[in-house]
Amino acid sequence: MHTTISPFTLAYLKERQPVGLTKYGWQGTSAEFGDIRVVYPAGRDTPDAIVTEARGGLIPTAVFETRGPHAEIVSMPTLNRSTLRVGDGLVRMSRNRWAPTHRGRALRMTYLGDVYVLRAVGRRAYELSRKPDSEDPGSVVTVRQSGLGNGRRMTVRAGGRVLPADVALAVLFTGVDRSVLTRRGAVRAGLSRIFNFWAESQA
Repeated sequence: MHTTISPFTLAYLKERQPVGLTKYGWQGTSAEFGDIRVVYPAGRDTPDAIVTEARGGLIPTAVFETRGPHAEIVSMPTLNRSTLRVGDGLVRMSRNRWAPTHRGRALRMTYLGDVYVLRAVGRRAYELSRKPDSEDPGSVVTVRQSGLGNGRRMTVRAGGRVLPADVALAVLFTGVDRSVLTRRGAVRAGLSRIFNFWAESQA
């Protein structure tokens, strides 16, 4: 059980597997939660599915999975047709894809009675907040990307009464395509999917 945590950094990860598959992600160490690793695609290579997994240290394992034909042509899971689990628990997700603002387009989640909101803070940063209740002041975790290429970093900062599940969810989304949380990103993602489907059909 934690209340405050120190900022920590996740470094870009790229690993080529013996079978030729390349895995990507982020890894680093939190002073309070230990070594943390986010990897995608994780698990076994399954048709029509792509998975990101966050695990390590004192955080519960979090798994985000996207299923459907579009999973074959994306590099990481998307917010469309997805399921999310933390430990053995299913996280309910909802969002308004037609909202005009970042706040309106935010991803809303419910896990073990706690309500979370994930919203974009520009193109290279996002914020995960856990709503307060009568017994808990909640928390806010901000993740911001810096650097270029293999030197990219994700800096994680948190305030409030931070729980292990808060950190697991926050770092998990470093390996999820969050572009649809902004209107411009949603347009780019839609055009990219159309082009990729067309290219796949021509192959």
